[in-house]
Amino acid sequence: MATNRVKGTYDVLPNESHQWIMLEQKIRDILSLYHMREIRTPMMEYSNVFHRESEGSDMVTKETYDFVDRSNRALTLRPEGTAGVIRAYVENKLYTSQELEKVYYIGPNFRYERPQKGRYRQFYQFGVEAIGTVDPALDAEIVILAYDFITRLGLKGVKVRVNTLGNEVSRTAYQKALVSHFTPYKDELCSDCKVRIDKNPLRILDCKIDHKHQAVINAPTPLDLLDDLSKEYFDDVISYLDAAGISYEIAPKLVRGLDYYSHTVFEIEADIEGFGAQNVLGGGGRYQNLVKELGGPDLGGIGFAFGMERLLMAIEASHVNFSKDLELDCFVITMSKDLRKIATKLLYDLRSQNYVADMNYTDKSFKGQFKQALRLEAKYIVILGEDEYQRGVASIKNTKTEIQEEVKLEDIVKYLMEKLEN
Repeated sequence: MATNRVKGTYDVLPNESHQWIMLEQKIRDILSLYHMREIRTPMMEYSNVFHRESEGSDMVTKETYDFVDRSNRALTLRPEGTAGVIRAYVENKLYTSQELEKVYYIGPNFRYERPQKGRYRQFYQFGVEAIGTVDPALDAEIVILAYDFITRLGLKGVKVRVNTLGNEVSRTAYQKALVSHFTPYKDELCSDCKVRIDKNPLRILDCKIDHKHQAVINAPTPLDLLDDLSKEYFDDVISYLDAAGISYEIAPKLVRGLDYYSHTVFEIEADIEGFGAQNVLGGGGRYQNLVKELGGPDLGGIGFAFGMERLLMAIEASHVNFSKDLELDCFVITMSKDLRKIATKLLYDLRSQNYVADMNYTDKSFKGQFKQALRLEAKYIVILGEDEYQRGVASIKNTKTEIQEEVKLEDIVKYLMEKLEN
């Protein structure tokens, strides 16, 4: 019987969970400034939510966890957040309540890929979707939000790489240009890219095997095939970024990894020493047909996603003082079973005043309990001994100053409140 964790997954241990909690709180605090509201969708969807005819990315064709339930329904564990959010947007007719729905999500996704540092088969993402309006100013706001978020985390050298795929006319022209460009090199490309030439040629630019092939290096860019409307749209996006004064560069060959993107696509990276050559932390782009494909009206949207694991690795590598573990205000040491009842009441009273308090539950000796209190870095130790109890007092030790005082039992909470406030 297997007793280890599933390959490609990991445990968040108690001494690590505070980092996740602080990151999630940071996400909620910053996104609320942009009037974003949280949406929570199921971890599994009917397979056709992801396996759409128009989506031919490796993530969907090769890496999804698909299964059939007991009623013979095809289901898929979500590999990314956007499609499920759009399904919820359409099914719940959110488009009828307001012209623009701005939401964010935090949760696990699942992809069957080779596990490596910072990449897992179960991984967490947070993402943003703004659905219902096509406007260069909105595209710029989402890019600015992504930039602002990473900057507020305390990471340095934050930079935006931005490009455009143009509207449907421009994108179609670009796909045809890629087919013409890559066809003479078909026999030199990997087996996947041989198929991609006719099915989804943009994916060749993302290929991990062929990315150094001269044909990929010399491939045309979307900017070469933009029509006037697409060029005007992209120029407007750039002008809004300029107005905000954020750092960006135009990356002509950036296409991102999903087939539903059109117009603006972007990535956010940071200058992190020792983080490897690939400093991209996340990204996203605009999509025009996804709402319609999933049964809704012809409305566009734009969004981005960041991997939580990668963000935490970046924070650690950057030596950012991001979060601290739970601090223990008081640890209560008891010397008998009867005194535990006194301690139980004391713990409840302290917690009622919003102080973090604990005691030992394993019948350790006084020495063992004292060592535990120091190991947990308790600010104060309350010692309930038989002799002290008979006199109606307890000994309270400040672990920093090592000053120890006797305090009346009924005054312990008041005493600790005054000391901890100071």
